[in-house]
Amino acid sequence: MNSSKSKSKILSVLFKYLPVVILLFIFLVGIKSLSGSFKMLGAGFAEGLLTTASNPFIALMSGMLATVLVQSSSVTTSIIVGMVSSGTLNVAGAVPMIMGANLGTSITNTLVSLGFVGDKKDFSRAFAAGSIHDIFNILSVALILPLELATGILSKIASSMSAMIYGSSSNLHFKSPLKTAIKPFYNALKSLVVDIFGFQGTSAGIALCILSIGIILITLGMIVKITKKIVEESKSDILENLLSKSTSFTIFFGAVLTFAVQSSSITTSLLVPIAAAGILSLENIFPITIGANIGTTTTALLASLTGNVHGLTIALVHFLFNILGMLIWFIPAPTRKIPVKLASWLGKKCETKRRVGFIYAFSVFFFIPIIFAVIFPYFS
Repeated sequence: MNSSKSKSKILSVLFKYLPVVILLFIFLVGIKSLSGSFKMLGAGFAEGLLTTASNPFIALMSGMLATVLVQSSSVTTSIIVGMVSSGTLNVAGAVPMIMGANLGTSITNTLVSLGFVGDKKDFSRAFAAGSIHDIFNILSVALILPLELATGILSKIASSMSAMIYGSSSNLHFKSPLKTAIKPFYNALKSLVVDIFGFQGTSAGIALCILSIGIILITLGMIVKITKKIVEESKSDILENLLSKSTSFTIFFGAVLTFAVQSSSITTSLLVPIAAAGILSLENIFPITIGANIGTTTTALLASLTGNVHGLTIALVHFLFNILGMLIWFIPAPTRKIPVKLASWLGKKCETKRRVGFIYAFSVFFFIPIIFAVIFPYFS
């Protein structure tokens, strides 16, 4: 009897997660196809991208705006990895874009918090919980981006780590079974565009690019939908763990949960209504946010499995950026108080003047990125 029950439980788990595994494989096919499409677009396209990335601040705002528009840093970072792997974007130009994607992903929890505007007290707690993710990322970028531009520390460490995996030569490619498995599907997509639809040259590159982005968006959306349902079913267990465990476990929990759902937005957004109800404090929420930031880097790392040493390097830069942010703004007790106090202050401002929350969200996530990523380059 016990044997049949355990077999039934194993089958239940397999059926629950098998669609996610299949979707992840299709997602990686999309990443490989995206990288291939950039190569088909040619030198002119690459030159245009590199010109855009030549100004670090504009590159930062571009990464942020792209993430705000697609509502997923996973999509943005995966595309950036594909661009770097294909050689259409260099690592130095991609670093600010990756940081911008990290900033942009925190819009979701902030927008969720705006839904509590009807009650002043709830809105104050919800907005503080939603904005702590933004504030942590803003503070991290403010310190780490200038440091990276001056020293290249993240790029150098990431390059050393990727060289250990791929070898010392940048021309050496890791021949993984996963890449071998993906190649026939990539070739089929390429054949679909070139042989069946008859696209050639640049138009073929554009068509494959659009098709690849469509695959990435659809698969990640389906992964998020499936895993969100699984997480919702276990919400009471999750809450119990958050309230009873140590800080280090909470960070780990946030990272694992985000890895499972492939979206830091889901992890952080789930916390907003709980915070609005007064169940979780900012001190409880902050380490989960740190974990979510680390967990969201796994998508870019997965995407880099289909590329080369350069793609892995930028994926590792994303990971190291969030680790360094944690070391600066969470591990030391004095600096840990800064994001918490700023988020708390912002929440209290929203309690007295609710329009502050809307002005903040519009300015940080729309007005400033559009000015510097779209309007400023147009006139310069």
